[in-house]
Amino acid sequence: MQFARLGPAGSEIPVVIDPDGTAVDLRPLTSDITGAFLASEPGPGELVERARAAGDLPTIPADEVAALRRGAPVARPGKVVCIGLNYRDHAAETGAEIPTEPIVFMKDPSTVIGPDDEVLIPRGSTKTDWEIELAVVIGRTARYCASEDEAAACIAGYTIAHDVSEREFQLERGGQWDKGKSCETFNPLGPWLVTPAGLADVGLDAERLGLRLSVNGEVRQDGTTADMIFRPAEVVRYLSQFMVLHPGDVINTGTPAGVALGSGAPYLRAGDVVELSADGLGSQRQTVGAA
Repeated sequence: MQFARLGPAGSEIPVVIDPDGTAVDLRPLTSDITGAFLASEPGPGELVERARAAGDLPTIPADEVAALRRGAPVARPGKVVCIGLNYRDHAAETGAEIPTEPIVFMKDPSTVIGPDDEVLIPRGSTKTDWEIELAVVIGRTARYCASEDEAAACIAGYTIAHDVSEREFQLERGGQWDKGKSCETFNPLGPWLVTPAGLADVGLDAERLGLRLSVNGEVRQDGTTADMIFRPAEVVRYLSQFMVLHPGDVINTGTPAGVALGSGAPYLRAGDVVELSADGLGSQRQTVGAA
């Protein structure tokens, strides 16, 4: 199942996207795709299927869907937790050692924008970089999970995150990484929240998804989640030992090789176009502007 939010920022319509591009309007069930909706009992997927069977949900034709802005697929995440250096090839390209435990940092939740919204270069920035990532969205409270299986049961689904990063702010200005990660617009998210069952229905697995990113048509990243050091369920299990993960929280799970910091490619400038895609999770396209 592919959940999405369509329409102007702040007024998005919660929907499920059907394979033919039609959207099923969820407003009879919920005002938005929030943590509370994701944590509902029975689960949101079952609620949707019951309502569809009863004919209680209107639809939006595919041509109208295509004309609507795509918002982040989860509204107002309580927190965005990030995992650094979680791909061996990315650690190698930056000259870092392979971590023995996940490297954890936080990102301001207000950085979350729609997958096609404008990304802004911060004032004074010279090193704004790209990072395509698999994002995990939490659907049940995760607290001291004892196993990966228990942690996996807390995952509502997966989506694409663009973990935009300002490397000078992050690495050369002292303190922690957060100030190079939390500039406005620095976390485009979406377009869809795909449930684990939804991935399985099309023969895909979150641990083996291709991830691709290009800048101005030139491929910069072409990796796979199979190269992760710490798998998504292990990341959730690990984080739950240090913090409570609530429904609607987002976890960015790291990026493969090919970022400007490690590859020597030019950093982002106003006017650049960044395109991202992941197997089974759709695509993003952002034009870069100046703050």
